[in-house]
Amino acid sequence: MKLILIGIQGAGKSTQGNLLSKKLAIPYLSTGHIFREIAKEKTAMGRYIKEIMNAGYLIPDDKTNEIVSEYLSRPEYEKGYIMDGYPRTLTQSKSFKNGIDKVIYLNVSDKEALWRLSFRNTDSREDETLAALRKRIESFHKFTEPVLDFYRKKGELIEVDGEKPIKDIFQEILGKLGVKI
Repeated sequence: MKLILIGIQGAGKSTQGNLLSKKLAIPYLSTGHIFREIAKEKTAMGRYIKEIMNAGYLIPDDKTNEIVSEYLSRPEYEKGYIMDGYPRTLTQSKSFKNGIDKVIYLNVSDKEALWRLSFRNTDSREDETLAALRKRIESFHKFTEPVLDFYRKKGELIEVDGEKPIKDIFQEILGKLGVKI
């Protein structure tokens, strides 16, 4: 099964992604994690990614597509995956060729997302300053909401209230995927 998780930062994508990975026995892959790992590298690419992330901007489509395609070509993703953080733009959605079964949208308000993020331990996350978080929320509305419409029109979007308790969200996702709980 090939799934995509979409939601504003703080919506619970990694929580649900890890639960789904365990239940469905397919790997969970977060582009945020990939980019943070690259940003640690003492390379031109590492510095470039770090600078963009720390400012709260999205990594350009061409670079993102290249990195994601490289990861998904690995053997561990042949039987399926749960992708978090990609695609984030309409351009990325249209150029994504890996096939998708469903796109799960964890719908959370801006206020709830900021509240959740304010309680997260961000000591090691330079990319989670208040200014960067606000910029990401703004980018989500501007660039990612059209992605939701794209998948909605294709009949691939599952929308879930991401403000419910974790267990309820997980059970709702499984139910909408037709997976026995």
